[in-house]
Amino acid sequence: MDIPTTIKQLYKQGILSELDIYFAKFILTLAQCAHHEELLLGSVLVSHLTAQGHTCLDLTVWAGQWFPAFPEPGINTLHCPLLAPWLAALQNCSVVGHPGDYAPLILDQYRLYLYRYWDYEQQLATQIRVRTNQQYVYINYGILEAGLSHLFPNENQSIVDRQQQAALTALLHHFSIISGGPGTGKTATIIKILVLLLEQNLNLNIALAAPTGKAAARLQETLKQTLPHLNCADEIKSALPREAYTIHRLLSKSSNSSLVPSNDSSWLPYDVIIIDEASLIDLALMTQLAQVIPISSRWILVGDKDQLASVEAGTVLGDICEASCSSPSHFRPDQIVFLDKSYRFGENSGIELLAQAVNQGQADKALQILKAENYLEVNWYSLGISENLPIQLLNPIIAHFQLCLVENQPEIILNQLEQIKILCATRWGRYGVVAVNRQVEEELSKRGLIRIESTWYHGQPIIITRNDYTLKLFNGDIGIILRDVHAQHKLRAFFPSVEPGQYRCFWPNRLPEHETVYAMTIHKSQGSEFNQVLILLPPQLSPLFTREWVYTGITRARHRVSLWGNETVFKEMVSRKMNRVSGLYEKLAQVD
Repeated sequence: MDIPTTIKQLYKQGILSELDIYFAKFILTLAQCAHHEELLLGSVLVSHLTAQGHTCLDLTVWAGQWFPAFPEPGINTLHCPLLAPWLAALQNCSVVGHPGDYAPLILDQYRLYLYRYWDYEQQLATQIRVRTNQQYVYINYGILEAGLSHLFPNENQSIVDRQQQAALTALLHHFSIISGGPGTGKTATIIKILVLLLEQNLNLNIALAAPTGKAAARLQETLKQTLPHLNCADEIKSALPREAYTIHRLLSKSSNSSLVPSNDSSWLPYDVIIIDEASLIDLALMTQLAQVIPISSRWILVGDKDQLASVEAGTVLGDICEASCSSPSHFRPDQIVFLDKSYRFGENSGIELLAQAVNQGQADKALQILKAENYLEVNWYSLGISENLPIQLLNPIIAHFQLCLVENQPEIILNQLEQIKILCATRWGRYGVVAVNRQVEEELSKRGLIRIESTWYHGQPIIITRNDYTLKLFNGDIGIILRDVHAQHKLRAFFPSVEPGQYRCFWPNRLPEHETVYAMTIHKSQGSEFNQVLILLPPQLSPLFTREWVYTGITRARHRVSLWGNETVFKEMVSRKMNRVSGLYEKLAQVD
């Protein structure tokens, strides 16, 4: 069967990918059924949606509907079959199996999966359910009570200390989750959990990890800075882990390359594994991690369930948290703790109130806060349809970098780089990172502040896009190219050091992959903080852009937030919640 013209047109218009088309063709060559149209559409959509972050195609969502759901003018559309005939057609195809079968596609009730993603969900759900059903971990309550009292001095007994509750949860259970927004003390709680664990057993083998090199480095840096101020014995301080790994480095410590541990050496050699920034972990990586963590170990996930999910398929942290709140649920009530007190912002902080309104989908309230004169730290600016960015947006960036270039001390300049950043929703397009970085460079060059003579130039801010463990430079690290007064004024790349006020420098041609970073995507900004952020909203509506994008951008700011965009687009984004289709929630919410 040839590919229908409409599907070919959707490929030419950039809606469907080349992989979607080839996968559908491959499935058709394997199929032995008469229902080619239903199978073709199911194959194309499941490939397309998995690439968009969904783990499956929910037939109840698309049956009888048009694809794409929000087409731009001139885009072709496909009409999906009604549910009953679509299900019947797929059930009669040899390439479509049922749960437990080994087939290219799996139809699990009304969800159509690529086999791999159905298997990931099944394995991860099984692993989590086994761990949550285990008995409490034995602890010495006398030692614990003493530890809690000196680490969490609670003067007001009528107020529940969520951080203390989270620490107790982590000690008692084999599997636990701590979720909270920026400034709620997640990292501080991790460190106190480490102290309490080591007070129970000084010989525990503990691993700290995060999905990105930048997140791992920040966790390691915070631990080092906090260590001298910890209220605990010196022997506990000496036993605390000094290094945090990326998850991929952590997995390399297992001898197992498959998803099924074959012997004792396949398990990770740790009694406790704490994973920070867990919202960034996709389904495949979380499943691989679950398969090599010993059942007897404590596994603690820490993150913000309301942030943007991983780039790859799945919303694992969100699914687990949602399943824990379902009724009935096989999770114990105290296995997941939500930190809800912000220590970064005051009670009447405009940033805090704005983040809350956005997170709750209150678009009108969020816009009202942005425009209110009594919240000086948040501002709204309407953005037209001009190809060029308004000078009002460029001026703060220009002024800031002008101040940076006046300095001749790299450590001061590196600190100033954290003061302000433009955050974009996309990489490409009129308001994407590539176009914005180019416009900022043009304006700086026009004012004589920079001279772009080659690949690198004096005053160029850069971001690492690929981990280099040899140089200890990680994806997301931000540095700057400067003329080095100690190296005959040749260009060198400077990056912050773990030691406060220090820096590291490299020859630019030794750097791993990197790019200019006056602006960065909101996705890439996760795990970073800036004194001021200027959020550039997309010019047009898209089903991909939801409140999680806005929330994540806002919460990167310490002191000031400016949003630039169209009110209609902003309100629509805040009104939409990211709804990645997944079967993990239902698998976890089921009661035995």
